Amino acid sequence: MCGIVGILGNTDVAPRLVDALKRLEYRGYDSAGVATLENGTLVRRRAEGKLRNLEALLERSPLAGTSGIGHTRWATHGAPTTANAHPHKAGGVAIVHNGIIENYLELRDEIAARGTRTETETDTEVVAHLVNLEREKGLSPQEAVAAVLPRLKGAFALAFLFEGEEDLLIGARKGSPLAVGHGEGEMFLGSDAIALSPFTDRVTYLEEGDWAVVTRNSVRIFDSRNNEVERSESRSSVTAALMDKGNYRHFMAKEIHEQPEVIGHTLSRYIDLGAKQANVSGIETAGFANLNRLVISACGTAFYAGLVAKYWFEKYARLPVEIDIASEFRYRESPIGKGDFALFISQSGETADTLASLRYCKSHGAVIGTVVNVPESTIAREADVMFQTIAGPEIGVASTKAFTCQLAVLATLAIHAGRIRGVLSPEREADLIEGLAAIPGLAVQALKQEIAIERLSQPLSRTANALYLGRGTNFPLALEGALKLKELSYIHAEGYAAGELKHGPIALIDENMPVFVIAPHDGIYEKTVSNMQEVAARGGNIVLITDERGAAECGDVAGKIVVMPDVHEIAAPIIYALPVQLIAYYTAVFMGTDVDQPRNLAKSVTVE
Repeated sequence: MCGIVGILGNTDVAPRLVDALKRLEYRGYDSAGVATLENGTLVRRRAEGKLRNLEALLERSPLAGTSGIGHTRWATHGAPTTANAHPHKAGGVAIVHNGIIENYLELRDEIAARGTRTETETDTEVVAHLVNLEREKGLSPQEAVAAVLPRLKGAFALAFLFEGEEDLLIGARKGSPLAVGHGEGEMFLGSDAIALSPFTDRVTYLEEGDWAVVTRNSVRIFDSRNNEVERSESRSSVTAALMDKGNYRHFMAKEIHEQPEVIGHTLSRYIDLGAKQANVSGIETAGFANLNRLVISACGTAFYAGLVAKYWFEKYARLPVEIDIASEFRYRESPIGKGDFALFISQSGETADTLASLRYCKSHGAVIGTVVNVPESTIAREADVMFQTIAGPEIGVASTKAFTCQLAVLATLAIHAGRIRGVLSPEREADLIEGLAAIPGLAVQALKQEIAIERLSQPLSRTANALYLGRGTNFPLALEGALKLKELSYIHAEGYAAGELKHGPIALIDENMPVFVIAPHDGIYEKTVSNMQEVAARGGNIVLITDERGAAECGDVAGKIVVMPDVHEIAAPIIYALPVQLIAYYTAVFMGTDVDQPRNLAKSVTVE
């Protein structure tokens, strides 16, 4: 959520700030703004809505200056208006902020008692006033920030620009990521390496509680106790080229079509095709051999990946799994202790609820693992063992390739755990590995159904509700399919275990209700077809997603059939994720919604 960029440059920075902000659009936002120093004086331009509105404003009223900060805002405190847009300003201090200052009302009352009135509804403006009040006492910018930071409660990343200080930016982070970019005679601040990719690949990630004093030729980093510390500089693999849509209309379409390749890259890290074994480095840290239970926690689509993994770990490793949505897990005081292995799944590695749940488990002595796409992220750094997905940057807000790569990693973990625990014979493991190894080629075949899916999605765009049904590992896919449709098209949709149809949802069935049934021809196919018959008997409009054998045996029950290639049972959730993604994508395209940046949503949810 939100995006921060700061530049100490050698040329006018306003156009470069906007360029960097474009690379942060994927995080979600509803207003944007920049501030620069023109001859030492703070000047701002802010606009509601998309960055094109800010660009148009800057064309009419340009900004000069070689020092500046910029921001894309996802509204938390106050409506998404120009007045509430960042940067905020108080006296000679300008600030941009990601996160939430939880005690801002208390702080606002304090500054009001000192004769200072706020002009916006935001929590951010209060911080600017606090720093400005410290400056009025004669403190330096560095001293003023150091005095204010300990008083802020909540999760935040901050960047400060000071009037008359052409060679200074100050950044701080607590619970929300912030990175320093190193250039030649230039320096940068950014929410992540993607924002900095047009300028540099040399990045220093601030750790929890850090704050940084940045000039064009140096950076000094202090920890939460104001002790100066060293943080390592690393080379980012993110390049500006990765941010290009290529020949695709949307990033989401590009990322759907990248899945055969990135799933292959991910699998190649975790399986040994020669030995036909899962080969997961670091898995010994988890202690799977003697583990009594596995605790999984995640949010959104990552949570559905965890639900699929529950089936796999319990079936292939005979390992009991407890899984919870991170936003619930963090508050229910689950009994966690030494001997537990807690696994957290996140694309960004910055999801606030998942990070809080991780810290809860760590504080109670559990070993921490993470399946994560960003190895430099906070969750990755705080875990005892990291299992990286090789999905590359995912720009579309609705997760696609990150989800299937998470499934690929989780499948190999389950297989490896099964071998370590003595559940899987070498022959059974080899069979499962062969099933995984076939996925990239099968994904290419599955994507050949794109034209057929596009056609069936057009009438769906005129409906108001939809149901998704599945059994076994296809139940989490039903949940994911419904989530994707809601996210992208704003059509109300629900996913259900097919056996639960009679316990309520069947009351909704009529000729206007599209019902998507995810049912490869497996051991429970006939049970799912029975549920499908119940839908057909009530006039439901059925779309069956199955394989050739399933299509041949379903008779004329389904109105439309999407035929997937024959797959191994362990590969089915990954392959069948592709058609549910395409259904949501094309429905949204026909409806004309913003596919890559759906309303009200953010890619990286760094606040509660």
